[in-house]
Amino acid sequence: MPAMASVMEDPALERHFKGHKDAVTCADFNPNCKQLASGSVDKSLMIWNLAPKARAFRYVGHQDVITGAQFSPSGTLVATSSKDRTVRLWTPSMKGESTVFKAHTAAVRSVAFSHDGQKLVTASDDKSVKVWSVHRQCFVYSLNQHTNWVRCARFSPDGRLIASCGDDRTVRLWDTSTKHCINCFTDYGGSETFVGFNSSGTCIASSGADSSLKIWDLRTNKLIQHYQVHHAGINSFSFHPSDDYLISGSSDGTVKILDLVEGRLIYTLHGHKGAVITVAFSRAGDLFASGGADGQVLMWRTNFDTKSYQDVLQKHSRRSTPDPPPHLTDIHPRGPHLHLPKPTAIQISPTVADTQSTDPHVVELGQSVHSTTLLNGRTHLTPSQAAANGHHSNRLPARHVTSSRVGGWMGDESTSRAGAPVWSQTGDGGGGRGRREEEEEEEEEEEERGQTHPLEVLSGHPSSLDSILRHIVQQLDILTQTVSVLEERLTLTEDKLKECLLNQSQILKEVRSSGGRRRTASEETSISPEDQHTD
Repeated sequence: MPAMASVMEDPALERHFKGHKDAVTCADFNPNCKQLASGSVDKSLMIWNLAPKARAFRYVGHQDVITGAQFSPSGTLVATSSKDRTVRLWTPSMKGESTVFKAHTAAVRSVAFSHDGQKLVTASDDKSVKVWSVHRQCFVYSLNQHTNWVRCARFSPDGRLIASCGDDRTVRLWDTSTKHCINCFTDYGGSETFVGFNSSGTCIASSGADSSLKIWDLRTNKLIQHYQVHHAGINSFSFHPSDDYLISGSSDGTVKILDLVEGRLIYTLHGHKGAVITVAFSRAGDLFASGGADGQVLMWRTNFDTKSYQDVLQKHSRRSTPDPPPHLTDIHPRGPHLHLPKPTAIQISPTVADTQSTDPHVVELGQSVHSTTLLNGRTHLTPSQAAANGHHSNRLPARHVTSSRVGGWMGDESTSRAGAPVWSQTGDGGGGRGRREEEEEEEEEEEERGQTHPLEVLSGHPSSLDSILRHIVQQLDILTQTVSVLEERLTLTEDKLKECLLNQSQILKEVRSSGGRRRTASEETSISPEDQHTD
């Protein structure tokens, strides 16, 4: 059993933030390192000021779960995505103002800025990835080759590539200039929940419901590292700015810290009660945050990046048995291989929840949207609205099956047979799977138990019903692609109209100025003969 005493190079819990009323789904640091943003199942965006005794701000506007939040590179805007199918751009000030993008035809799962802050990329359950202009606040283009829900999309540091992943068990790489998919990584045992580039843009990592984390070298298109260190699905990860470390959060309730140079797990952090849904390093890498199903946001001091790995390893050897030498396959060129958890990884379990401050005072900002009702100061959906939210996807709603498994937050609001809204969770083994797969498995289970779905009793032709449903889904896919093409053409038409209007206004100005010159000239000529006559 590794020792649990703390040394100076260990990550340390610095602060915790309590204010969300439900699970925390996303977090991001302001590039100025003075603020931390977090989004939640409670539909609110929180901006936490890192200065001691500073107030926190709650922004209300979304009608459903917030799934993603990110500061712009300048720190002057915060983008949020939601299951209400919209993306909002917030100005993190006392005014609480936001701009709404009606982004997708189904839940929006992620949002991210390009590194120049000019564009946004979103991923959605409508199987599309879309790019938006921040300055013009309009749709630019769509990427449409995923065959199931898209969970996450990110720009590369140079903006030339987009990586996306989803429930079709693929990670796709897109060229932003040609809009083509230039690579597709398919070596996955389950749906992929998160994807990201390292800071140099040479590698991408992806994590999935099968609890694995894989790193691919984009220069060779080869898998160079494969970690299997968690016991449940990985919901989020973040590269350290140095690219030497990576943190990951999992439904097993832990945060793991990996040393990517040595290819090993070095720390396991226990701080959340329940699943860890989001993790994020600050831009400088000296801090990182984690958020989870317990509604808490924890902020940690990194510490381990201040010393060389050999120094940290020597400290570890005094506290526990020394680490074995690195895998031979970790020596370049690396080959794909598994990294299993080592018993020598240091376990950190903070006993004090917070060591510096009390819970900050929360200032409520933003208007609650008209389709919600306020009860006892909290935002609640009426039963009819909650039922309507269960149909946000362009698919038919799945039947709700009660499960005792502990799962990730990736489950969707569905409607139980009694009609009450239920927040269903996905299991460890298959968290984040597409609704179609879940329905097929449920039908198989029911057939084994000799049960019959009520729809089958009504129709008497389950096979014909299946073919009709498949046909409907295919038609919906075609409609989605058609809408995307129309959106692109509309954007182009708007641009051309603007150019025409500008040209027309320029021509009018020139005509007016030339007319004025002619009048002046004619007046001068009419005056001159009179002057001569007078003379």
